[in-house]
Amino acid sequence: MLAPDKKTEPVDEAEFVDEAIVSRRSVRAFLPDPVDDATIRDILKVASRAPSGTNMQPWKVYVTKGARKRAIADAILNSGIRAEKAEWDEYKYYPDQFFEPYLARRRAVGFDLYGALGIGRRDVDRMRAQHDRNFVFFDAPVGMIFTIDRRLNKGSWIDYGMFLQSIMIAARGRGLHTCPQAAFAPYHRQIRPVLGIPDEEIVVCGMALGYEDETKPENSLRTERAELEEFVTFVE
Repeated sequence: MLAPDKKTEPVDEAEFVDEAIVSRRSVRAFLPDPVDDATIRDILKVASRAPSGTNMQPWKVYVTKGARKRAIADAILNSGIRAEKAEWDEYKYYPDQFFEPYLARRRAVGFDLYGALGIGRRDVDRMRAQHDRNFVFFDAPVGMIFTIDRRLNKGSWIDYGMFLQSIMIAARGRGLHTCPQAAFAPYHRQIRPVLGIPDEEIVVCGMALGYEDETKPENSLRTERAELEEFVTFVE
């Protein structure tokens, strides 16, 4: 296999794969540059090779742009429901009460993000405004909403995670960035009529897709990762 820009030099395939994985991060500000449908289709087709139990392929994707994407934002932001009041009535993403080491990790990423944006710890209004940017997909040209049949069980949700990761890695291979967004899930009642999502489907999350705006301070955030010794046990 040869690198596309170095026809005469052999490629270290692990290096290319590793780069796509480690360069993936949650981008929270995008350029308006469009992403063509062919590229979106290619990304989703590649991601559909993600494994699933007995090849069930439990994912369903609603791809939005333009007016329909704006309609999702309008339906949520005009609902009168603040983020902290939104009901997680379809599934719970987070525990009822955070505990260590997860509490410290959650706080660290929040403080780091708000610090990059110059938002103080008591500046509730600016925190809310930043959270609301989820619903405009951080100005990305493409917004995706993911659903799953509510009759499926936990194994299919595990499979779904591998599908979502595959989308994000395939996007990096094409110079694009993403942001997976659980924030959409509590607003399924607002989203359903906009996209025609039937009641038998649970809204899992959203995802922004586009080109990173490198001038925005929120995109300077690089999250920490635990050392292997914290989560790996070699048993011989």
